[in-house]
Amino acid sequence: MLNTIKNKLDPRPNAISLLKDDHREVEALFSAYQEARDKRRQKSIVLKICEALEAHTKVEEKIFYPAIKQKKDLADMVNEAVVEHAGAKKLIRELKNGSPADELYDAKVTVLEEYIRHHVKEEESEMFPKVEATDLDLVELGERMSAAKERLLEAA
Repeated sequence: MLNTIKNKLDPRPNAISLLKDDHREVEALFSAYQEARDKRRQKSIVLKICEALEAHTKVEEKIFYPAIKQKKDLADMVNEAVVEHAGAKKLIRELKNGSPADELYDAKVTVLEEYIRHHVKEEESEMFPKVEATDLDLVELGERMSAAKERLLEAA
């Protein structure tokens, strides 16, 4: 309980706020894709979506999920999230290698968006509240995640 209060009072971003920021960024990119009419602009937006999701999933899988998986009631949620990531990664590969002129391109973007919306809803309504109730130092975890994401994006 004391750690939960400490995490909420610390002005530095914590793991949950960083992940939620990523979620909002990707949601905005999906909206921009839906509004774009030019095929070149659509491809550019999809590449940004893919880059953001790749960095996000790597940070979750390498840092966030292992840290929370040890906590009661979270292992099954983490396992489900990893499986959801696998489905999204397949679509990401296909979109990165595809073209907006491809017959199924828009459908793949739509399905990826649906996967992500479902995943985000589960994380934010079920997983994150449980994580916040643990004794994890979410600020320290967020600092590690932020540094890892920065390195990933610089290498991209």
